[in-house]
Amino acid sequence: MSYKQDFIRFMVDSGVLTFGEFTLKSGRISPYFMNSGNYKTGAQLAKLGSFYAECIHESGVEFETLFGPAYKGIPLSVATATALYNKYGIDANYCFDRKEAKDHGEGGVIVGKQLTAGEKVIIIEDVVTSGKALREVLPKLKEAADVEIAGMFIQADRMEKGLNSDRSAVQDIKEEFGINIYSIINMDDIIEAIKDEVIPGKEYLDKMKEYRSIYGI
Repeated sequence: MSYKQDFIRFMVDSGVLTFGEFTLKSGRISPYFMNSGNYKTGAQLAKLGSFYAECIHESGVEFETLFGPAYKGIPLSVATATALYNKYGIDANYCFDRKEAKDHGEGGVIVGKQLTAGEKVIIIEDVVTSGKALREVLPKLKEAADVEIAGMFIQADRMEKGLNSDRSAVQDIKEEFGINIYSIINMDDIIEAIKDEVIPGKEYLDKMKEYRSIYGI
């Protein structure tokens, strides 16, 4: 079983990936839903970090530091940094941002590795929807130092058109910022996992394919 299939099964077992009928914020009726807020144990976080580490290692992206946007990105960056060291012996730096600048002590908005000009940084997030979060953190990173954003890593790419575009959020970010986004899995991987009986849900397979044909990129 590939690590992608293993991750999809892990998502189902963790109650993060579910099937049924879900009304999304966009108003679309989706046959599947992903809620990363359902990760809630140390064992789950350790496994999650391991999957991110494998995706980063497989990508071949050169980097020095992991950045986790507050708040969900904070534990993800820590777990991934730990997994990179345990699995591959890569001792990566990590840091994250505060929502508001600290006006005492060391001050600033970046906690952890203090960034320097030219430093290669990858951003660790759970998902990308509109790119709003990225637009909020990029100025913080650039204000801290003229870093190089080497890529962004997320758990899953829905491969879905935006409401007013034929491009997905991942494609929009690439177009707007020139940042490559790498996902552990995407919607096609989920469909294949159902077909191969890696996870249950064959009764939703036709709806998954239909949704992909209507809204997919």
